[in-house]
Amino acid sequence: MTPPDSSINWKRNLTVAWLGCFLTGAAFSLVMPFLPLYVEQLGVTGHSALNMWSGLVFSITFLFSAIASPFWGGLADRKGRKIMLLRSALGMAIVMVLMGFAQNIWQFLALRALLGLLGGFVPNANALIATQVPRHKSGWALGTLSTGGVSGALLGPMIGGLLADSYGLRPVFFITAAVLFACFILTLFYIREEFTPVTKKDMLHARQVLTSLKNPKLILSLFVTTMIIQVATGSIAPILTLYVRDLAGNVSNLAFISGMIASVPGVAALISAPRLGKLGDRIGPEKILICALVISVLLLIPMSMVQNPWQLGLLRFLLGAADGALLPAVQTLLVYNSSNQIAGRIFSYNQSFRDIGNVTGPLIGAAVSANYGFRTVFLVTASVVLFNAFYSWFSLRRPAERIRIPGE
Repeated sequence: MTPPDSSINWKRNLTVAWLGCFLTGAAFSLVMPFLPLYVEQLGVTGHSALNMWSGLVFSITFLFSAIASPFWGGLADRKGRKIMLLRSALGMAIVMVLMGFAQNIWQFLALRALLGLLGGFVPNANALIATQVPRHKSGWALGTLSTGGVSGALLGPMIGGLLADSYGLRPVFFITAAVLFACFILTLFYIREEFTPVTKKDMLHARQVLTSLKNPKLILSLFVTTMIIQVATGSIAPILTLYVRDLAGNVSNLAFISGMIASVPGVAALISAPRLGKLGDRIGPEKILICALVISVLLLIPMSMVQNPWQLGLLRFLLGAADGALLPAVQTLLVYNSSNQIAGRIFSYNQSFRDIGNVTGPLIGAAVSANYGFRTVFLVTASVVLFNAFYSWFSLRRPAERIRIPGE
């Protein structure tokens, strides 16, 4: 990758990009706690229909994001990353306003799909920072940036639930739109990028992008790792509350206990990501990635054997600390093994694999738990992550030579 432009204040860009990721993470998760309630308000009745439509409106955003990400990544490489951040924030703000006015489930479903099509703030923020930050600080910077979205996603459901209880469901969409518009304003005035537009004829095609890479197989393995990280996270999500109920019995504060256990991995990742990113800069992100995958396997297996919610909570906290290293390590390796010219597309392809994991993970978890019980979900997830650990080790055991900048 070419040297970052020294005339740009990358630290300020990192701070504003972090705020943008925080606001978009919060905006997306604000509406999560009451999506099924909104689906019901739009006329869907019956237990099975409500479950089906709730799952559909949740998943369709990630599905369409996976489809659209490569297109937006290519446009970012042609036009610049800042304009993609502006497009994403403003587009999502408008869609959120329209969601607040939806009159039936089909309109809401179409708008959730449009939200996925217009997304892409986080991968473009990653690409922008990755192309500006000094090489020896890549792991720390991308690890720090990842905490923005995590922080927003942690606080969003709590704030969204409070707002919905206080003002009703529809006003939360308008509040969310205002948050996204604030993200647009911050990006417009405070993020700086010096980018020379590339003509369409000078753009590398998808095949040329692959041939320009020093190690295409390594890049593909990193994409697969991103997908499996999300599969592992998402497979547990549909069964977590029910598993906690099995462990705790019919306690009066089940929702509170489940919410705490759902949130602790994010808190741990928030603490660990910058620190492990900095460690990766020193010892190599390859080692961090493999170690974190192995530790994840060793923590998932005993989750199938716990006897009470607090044991599960402790193991999930430790799992979150390991998971905090995974995506930043992947992103740092993508930085090391690609160039500025294709960074937008590489990060957008990675986002597509992440979205595929977000769609398939809950489906796998629901299917396994329905047929084999809750505890089996953790064992199946551990097996998938173990496969990924071996696959990543095999891909990284002959690492491609890093593209070094003069004087590094």
